[in-house]
Amino acid sequence: MRLSSATLCLVTFIVFSLLQTPAFAAKRSYVVYLGGHSHGTESSSVDLDAVTESHYDFLGSFLGSHEHAREAMFYSYTRHINGFAANLDDEVAAEIARHPKVVSVFLNKGRKLHTTRSWEFLGLEQNGFVASNSIWNKTRYGEDTIIGNLDTGVWPESKSFSDDAYGPIPSKWKGICQNHKDAGFHCNRKLIGARYFNKGYSAVVGKLNSSFDTPRDKEGHGTHTLSTAGGNMVAKASVFGFGKGTAKGGSPRARVAAYKVCWPPVLGNECFDADILAAFDVAIHDGVDVLSVSLGGEPTVFFNDSVAIGSFHAINHGIVVVCSAGNSGPADGTVSNVAPWQITVGASTMDREFSSIVVLSNNIRFKVTFHLPSRLLVHKMLGTYQYFISFLKGQSLSAKVLPGKKFFPLISAADAKLANASIVNATLCQAGALDPKKVTGKILVCLRGLNARVDKGQQADQAGAVGMILANNILTGNEIIADAHLLPASHINYTDGLAVFGYINSTKRPMARITPVITQIGTKPAPFMAAFSSKGPNTIIPEILKPDITAPGVSVIAAYTEAEGPTNEDFDKRRVKFNSVSGTSMSCPHVSGIAGLLKSLHPTWSPAAIKSAIMTSATTWDNSHEPILNASYIKAGPFSYGAGHVQPNHAMDPGLVYDLTATDYLNFLCTLGYNETLISVFSLKPYKCHGSINLANFNYPSITIPKLVRSITVTRIVKNVGSPGTYRAHVRKPIGISVYVKPKKLKFKKVGEEKTFKVTLKVNKAGAVKEYVYGQLIWSDRVHYVRSPIVVKAA
Repeated sequence: MRLSSATLCLVTFIVFSLLQTPAFAAKRSYVVYLGGHSHGTESSSVDLDAVTESHYDFLGSFLGSHEHAREAMFYSYTRHINGFAANLDDEVAAEIARHPKVVSVFLNKGRKLHTTRSWEFLGLEQNGFVASNSIWNKTRYGEDTIIGNLDTGVWPESKSFSDDAYGPIPSKWKGICQNHKDAGFHCNRKLIGARYFNKGYSAVVGKLNSSFDTPRDKEGHGTHTLSTAGGNMVAKASVFGFGKGTAKGGSPRARVAAYKVCWPPVLGNECFDADILAAFDVAIHDGVDVLSVSLGGEPTVFFNDSVAIGSFHAINHGIVVVCSAGNSGPADGTVSNVAPWQITVGASTMDREFSSIVVLSNNIRFKVTFHLPSRLLVHKMLGTYQYFISFLKGQSLSAKVLPGKKFFPLISAADAKLANASIVNATLCQAGALDPKKVTGKILVCLRGLNARVDKGQQADQAGAVGMILANNILTGNEIIADAHLLPASHINYTDGLAVFGYINSTKRPMARITPVITQIGTKPAPFMAAFSSKGPNTIIPEILKPDITAPGVSVIAAYTEAEGPTNEDFDKRRVKFNSVSGTSMSCPHVSGIAGLLKSLHPTWSPAAIKSAIMTSATTWDNSHEPILNASYIKAGPFSYGAGHVQPNHAMDPGLVYDLTATDYLNFLCTLGYNETLISVFSLKPYKCHGSINLANFNYPSITIPKLVRSITVTRIVKNVGSPGTYRAHVRKPIGISVYVKPKKLKFKKVGEEKTFKVTLKVNKAGAVKEYVYGQLIWSDRVHYVRSPIVVKAA
């Protein structure tokens, strides 16, 4: 078989990069990926042992003996994913990569870990009442769907995982409770399985002690994400009394399983490829319906990406895989988990705030002049904006309060620096930069950035501050996060921060106070995009729009570990049963819970159909009936939110879906240049590339054309999953682009019927824009509105 140029370049790159390390380098841990397995789903222990032996034989042929292979190998993937992980010299890894039976060889790299109100905000209930037409009622709250979670494990004692009123464990479940070295860890009829995977982590950090041999969550992240996806309804949940309500997961009657793949960070990474792949392999075997994966790394080619490989094998077995988009925003091109078979989720706010007001100088009104974002214009004068201030609205979860209405001296951290500290470090309130003589008894103003927000509060507290005001920088704009600070504190936005600094610099004796925290519901605008949420375009395959969707990911309250304090800092000795956390890690399990509901309601739908339903039913409008904004209050776009903000009740009846099969994904890989031999090994079926396929014709629920030259015609197929009806096309054209749909009308007579249509995009020379522009294609029968983003950049 002749290698395609793309495949040849890939192999050459792998071999070249492996050979760059000096010959005296120590062994490093690698994953050797061999594709899928030919044995059936009901494989015996004899079958699995035979696979491991074949891996020893294969590796032994490179290392010189079967015994050397046993010493080097620390994982053998035996169930659905075929491959192994081993400690190898770089030269040996390069040699293995050239073997014709090997799909890929890649380093065991580290990856990062990317409520009481959010489900009401998403429309599943209203003031505690669940309507008869809610997807919760339609699916009996996701009853007996099985949601697995690749994360930091689980705190099994949480009420979110109690099995009160649960029946027998579903008969299809094959998983275990891996607690043989942690007798205090117990599973039940709700938390039906828990496993841990640490050999890949150990290969990097060295031998681990027995405290690592448990699926118990000692960090909190995994408990939070798993309970968000499938946790029970738990009344009177709150964080220090704030946000009080009933905590619940998206599929609150689902069964859940924890796969612990993430550990204390090493060089900023907690989760390693070899462990991630092992967890996927076992989770597929165990019988999960949905996998929630709130972790990721730098985007890379799919066959070198453990999450992409694992999720492909999962969707091949009908499992929906939902992944976080990453927390590297707001820069463009930062989104991770970009494979088309994954549902990739960005993060946005909800309509709840934990309000803490900063009051300046006894309510004396003063004026600061500076530039303001578009949606905050107050009064324009001479090209600048005048901002009249009596108080500044921030957010916090600080349990401590300042006395009464007393005002305290206010000082900028830059003015409170130690003599030998830099102004930058002091402004950011970093360790060792603040002078207690200048800070004691005052409210300290710190700038957001670099070190953790709660660490700034700790530094202020240690320096003697009575309170802290945390001001956003220009990148974080209006994204305010409520943290459980150790001292009275309020987090304010960028423009209010400018006002505070301006006030300090223009006043001889600046004074301020911080009001106690109160919970506010129904705040506007919401949602808006979190500044940290990673953005497109997709740097691996620009023709695939990522992220796919956005969901609540800011100040989400869910269950937590009791092994750590709410800030996860060593200095924090407090313990909570529920915690407020932010990140795309929190938005991801919201969509996982929704996927669980859809799986319950439509058990025969493919993962692609479920993804399509979630995407095409999304909205791009906020609760002020305005377009969704970013954290700077500027109109956001598909590279921020994908198809839009998730709407679960609409997703259960989308009308039409854009479906995909495993063969469609193989054709996609063929188009990318992977050769037939590799694809056949990957898929376990003989496969032939049938000519050149345009990536633009991949049947995705969005249309993305990164280099449009003159015009292009793309093809899509929609399947009717609702009642018979006639759908008509409506187009919102991107600026400078003409859009034509043919036919303009699709008539469906029965469920499952498919129709093909074509969309022609043409550059208007007069109005051509050299940046990405956005539009929408909407198919509607006046009951359903099937929306697809159109993203185009003229070449």
